[in-house]
Amino acid sequence: MAPKTAAASKHAADKKRRSSRKETFNSYIFKVLKQVHPKTGISKKSMMIMNSLVSDTFDRIVSEAGRLCKYSNKGTLSSREIQTAIRLVLPGELAKHAVSEGTKAVTKFTSA
Repeated sequence: MAPKTAAASKHAADKKRRSSRKETFNSYIFKVLKQVHPKTGISKKSMMIMNSLVSDTFDRIVSEAGRLCKYSNKGTLSSREIQTAIRLVLPGELAKHAVSEGTKAVTKFTSA
């Protein structure tokens, strides 16, 4: 590969650096809000709080599922580890609903 010329490196330095995209759950939170309360809106600050809550919950579930894989010496994360992690992270009835909705989603995905 040929070395870069001074003009080429200067041109690269002049380009504006793109800001990295921030992955959020905003659109999904908004869709669920409209399903539950069609006439209700949500402020930007409340959306940020909800996004933080969802992100934190997913992080907890993923780290717990990873820990379960490590304990059982498995290299692959399966739905069983996710279900167990959900039961450990979420309390009581919320965990039951999350597991049933997740099972329903996986069934729908595999049948389609």
